[in-house]
Amino acid sequence: MTKPGGIFDADALKRDIDELETITVQRDFWNDRERAEDVLTRLKRLRNKYEPWVELHEDLREIEELFHLVEEEGDESLESELSTQLEDIRNRHDRLKLVELLGEKYDENDAFLTIHSGAGGTEACDWVSMLLRMYSRWAERSEYKTEMLDMVEAEGGIKSVTLQFSGQYAYGYLHGETGIHRLVRISPFDSSARRHTSFASVYASPVIEDDIEVDIRPEDIRIDTYRSQGAGGQHVNKTDSAVRITHLATGIVVQCQNERSQYKNKSTAMKVLKSRLYEYYRDERDTERQKHADEKKGISWGNQIRSYVFHPYSMVKDHRTKHETGNVQAVMDGDIDGFIEAYLKFKWSG
Repeated sequence: MTKPGGIFDADALKRDIDELETITVQRDFWNDRERAEDVLTRLKRLRNKYEPWVELHEDLREIEELFHLVEEEGDESLESELSTQLEDIRNRHDRLKLVELLGEKYDENDAFLTIHSGAGGTEACDWVSMLLRMYSRWAERSEYKTEMLDMVEAEGGIKSVTLQFSGQYAYGYLHGETGIHRLVRISPFDSSARRHTSFASVYASPVIEDDIEVDIRPEDIRIDTYRSQGAGGQHVNKTDSAVRITHLATGIVVQCQNERSQYKNKSTAMKVLKSRLYEYYRDERDTERQKHADEKKGISWGNQIRSYVFHPYSMVKDHRTKHETGNVQAVMDGDIDGFIEAYLKFKWSG
């Protein structure tokens, strides 16, 4: 196998699968349970990469046979079916090529996505609401399940919100969304109809199970409980079931209020904290690499990665990849695959 973005080597991948399958049928396979589970996890990941290509190849052969049938018999009634199947093949091929760019350790995992309002007051809180809708629509289009873990409402919209996206490669697709997102529009809150600029920060981190190696000591954190906000019924609103955890050394703050149980909220918040700390420490280790140093600089407050301009013209532009579109409404309806693909190609272009 090559690095992400390289040439797909089906033969090498099949050899790796065969080797792992041979290990799973050995008599002593389950003697070491931890090793066995690791082998099965690796085998599942390799199959997920290999089998869709095999299915695509088989479907392409069927289409080729259908084409020859149309050509020989001159049956124009089959042309529409042939065209539809070819379009499906093309879309699946493009999707699989994009998956080949997802090769880092946790790219296949679920993802946490947190959106915070920035400069812009009420405007910024409304901007968070718009981004929440955009990512929720994208999840629907991509057939990902979403769960809201925490939301802090404010005048005009949302101050902050954390979602969990569940589905294969959720983190791989979303990690490039991390950074500052800038909105320029005529304010619906301004009676003088003036143009306003608002900012929101987006932060994506992988959902990692207990295999993550992050040591969190009790003295490293402060845990606060508070009354939940928003929907959830009388119990949620009248008990201190919501949990906020502050990591004192890094200043990272996570919170959860989606469960009725304070214990469950604490457990989820700790999971999010581990994920955030993993990303934090990984970024620290990578600061010597210029590419990562530049990326880290790009997400400092006030340095947007993407601009969404509603006025005086319509355009969404990613400042890292230069990918842009004039169809702002489509983007706000969740059509962000072009930006995700452009970022993945940009990331591995070096």
